Amino acid sequence: MRLSRKTLAVLGGTAGIAIGGALLWALRSADPKVAQELYEVASPNRSEAVTGAPADYGAVPKLGPPLPGDLGRPIVAAQRAGEPVPVPAMGPPPPDPRQTARDQAKQRALQEREAAEGSRLFLGGGSAAAAAHGILDAPPAALEPAKEAGTPAAARKAFLAGGPQPAFESSERIVAPSSAAVVQAGTVIPAALITGIRSDLPGQITAQVTQNVYDSPTGRLLLIPQGARLVGEYDSEVAAGQRRVLLAWDRLILPGGRSIRLDRQFGADVSGYVGLEDGVNNHWGRMLRAALVSAFLGVGTELAVGGDGDLVRALRSGLQDSTNEAGRRVVERELSVPPTLTVRPGFAFRVMVTRDLIIDSSASAGAR
Repeated sequence: MRLSRKTLAVLGGTAGIAIGGALLWALRSADPKVAQELYEVASPNRSEAVTGAPADYGAVPKLGPPLPGDLGRPIVAAQRAGEPVPVPAMGPPPPDPRQTARDQAKQRALQEREAAEGSRLFLGGGSAAAAAHGILDAPPAALEPAKEAGTPAAARKAFLAGGPQPAFESSERIVAPSSAAVVQAGTVIPAALITGIRSDLPGQITAQVTQNVYDSPTGRLLLIPQGARLVGEYDSEVAAGQRRVLLAWDRLILPGGRSIRLDRQFGADVSGYVGLEDGVNNHWGRMLRAALVSAFLGVGTELAVGGDGDLVRALRSGLQDSTNEAGRRVVERELSVPPTLTVRPGFAFRVMVTRDLIIDSSASAGAR
């Protein structure tokens, strides 16, 4: 069975017209509807009137003559006429004699118990009562330090007075070095990096001593010759705005294979500032691209046409929420990336010695 091309074309055109008409009908703008009045306001409400009221003030009944029991002028007029006017008592009622006697008995018992507790037979009670009376009887000037306890000035005074009390003579004595081959604390070891540093990932670093280091007592015995190796690591945890890399040195390897532990001696630049500062990459380009992507995603969803139907508005609202969330996540991801700190190989620095290093004379290369 063969179908004619004309028949297929007619059927396809009819189907396309039907589908297009259905889409146009679905996307057409809704007819404006007249808003329905929810409450009838054609006739304004009138204020409620009092029923049964007299027509004018002339019909209001008049009061009778004032009675002696009334307050004010009637009482004064009755007293002037000599008529007895009983005035009710406005004060509290008289106390009950029996209740007064019971209260006095309780008060006497309480006073006797307090006197017994304050006697010398009760040492704890007497001291507590004396302390309480001392606090109550103290002058206001004696209570002023308690008010100043929480002030910054009081904290500084406490810091100055809280340390060990200085004596007339120090108990410490001069201690001789345990060995002549010692590099004492405060010495700096000049060195230069052999390997570079990039703070994206943690890792170890090596460096080389660039100048001879002699003993601290005499300065004649060569203890760390030029060319000795340093082994350590750097801190890869970088915070936003940080520009310096923190270094810690663990081992010193002398020529010939001898070595000594350095116990995390820190590195500083040639000026003595802790850490090294060379290159800083804040990834501004990536953050700018993320911001542009977020802006472009939100532009299309903000463009709205007044004649859009309910279906188009619903689709547009859903697309807008999705794209805004995607753009926000892209920007947050780029903002969470810390800056990358780099230090090139050959960068000069100093190792700050914070503990005495004992290096025996057999490790030295000679004296100058």
